[in-house]
Amino acid sequence: MPSLAIRPATPADADLILRFITELAVYEKAEDEVVATASDLRKTIFEERSAHALICSVDGDPAGFAIYFYNYSTWQGRKGLYLEDLYVTPAHRGAGAGKALLQHLARIAVAEGCGRFEWSVLDWNEPALKFYESIGASPMPEWVKHRMAGRALEDFARS
Repeated sequence: MPSLAIRPATPADADLILRFITELAVYEKAEDEVVATASDLRKTIFEERSAHALICSVDGDPAGFAIYFYNYSTWQGRKGLYLEDLYVTPAHRGAGAGKALLQHLARIAVAEGCGRFEWSVLDWNEPALKFYESIGASPMPEWVKHRMAGRALEDFARS
């Protein structure tokens, strides 16, 4: 059985986190959308604390990461935990790293009094969809995610 360890990321992990982000973007067929730099990550995660990051290791080898932040539910009157990204390298999939990261995040959510633990999954990512359902997560097909970014965001803000 492999030895799993999860720890909070440190500023020294910024290059590793960026590598994982890029690998995830390649998997999601969106590599050209990654514009973040290690410097951006150090600033926003470790200085501004806009998000939090975890590093998972398998037998001492960095195997994956999770980035999360807190949101808010007006209906619950409580904060929630939103998982922005979770990634495990192909070499370490099947070792339990993904499930361990999710359990670690669930424990944080419970300890912080969060009413929800949420994330988004690409609709074509069948392995992830099946995995999340196997641990008790439910898809929310009645909700349609919307995004405004880049030029559209700038144009709307100026209008």
